[in-house]
Amino acid sequence: MSEFQDLKKVAYRSNMRLPELGLVLFTFGNASAADHEREVFAIKPSGVPYDELNVDDIVIVDFDGNVVEGEMRPSSDTDTHAVLYKHWGNIGGIVHTHSTYGTAWAQAQKDIPIMGTTHADHLTDDIPCAPPMSDEMIQGDYEEQTGHQIINALDNRGLSYEEVEMILVGNHAPFTWGQTAEKAVYNSAVLEEVAKMAYLARQINPEAPRLKDTLIKKHWDRKHGDDAYYGQEN
Repeated sequence: MSEFQDLKKVAYRSNMRLPELGLVLFTFGNASAADHEREVFAIKPSGVPYDELNVDDIVIVDFDGNVVEGEMRPSSDTDTHAVLYKHWGNIGGIVHTHSTYGTAWAQAQKDIPIMGTTHADHLTDDIPCAPPMSDEMIQGDYEEQTGHQIINALDNRGLSYEEVEMILVGNHAPFTWGQTAEKAVYNSAVLEEVAKMAYLARQINPEAPRLKDTLIKKHWDRKHGDDAYYGQEN
C-alpha cells in the first residue's frame, strides 16, 4: 500500500464531493489535499471522469509540480496548486471548479459583491476577481502563472489568504482553499451559492446595494468573533 494512501483518500473524497454538490460537469474541476511536512499533495488525474475515478488513480505531486507517485498524468492545473501550497503554509486543500454562477462572474471580470447575510456569515469582503492574465504570463508557464495571478491579486488588495479563502480568476473560473481539503470543498459550494444569490438579487433590483457594514460585522462576529454564539459549544 502507498505511504500516501491516507492523503490520497482525502483527495479522492474531496473530488467526489464536487459532482455530488453540483459544482462540476464532466471533468470540469479538481481538488487536492496537501501534506506540508512531506511537501507533497494529492490531486485528481487529468481528464478522468468522476464516475471512473478511484483512490488509486490519485496522483502524488511535490510542491515543485513533480510527480512523486502515480501512473496517470496529474490535473492540468497541478502547477497552480503547487504554487499556492509552496507560498501559503496554512492551507491543506485547494478546489478549482467551473461552477456556473461563479464562472459567470469570473467571465464578466466582476467581484461577487457582498449583498446579504449568507455571504457575511463566511466572508467580510466581496469575493475578489483577479484581473485577466497578461499576454506574457499566458505565453509562459500558464498554470504556474495562474498561481501567481491569484497570489498577486490578494496582495494587491491587501487581503490575507487565511481570511479570504476564495477568488475568481478573470475570464477563467473560481479557486477556493482552506486549512483542510474538506473546508476547500465547503468554500467552493459557498462561493457558488452566494454568486447565484448576488446574480439573482441584481436581476430583481439592478440598484440593490451591498450589505451595510453593521450587518456584515454582526453576522461575521456571531459565527467567528470572540463572543460567537452560532452553533453548539464544544
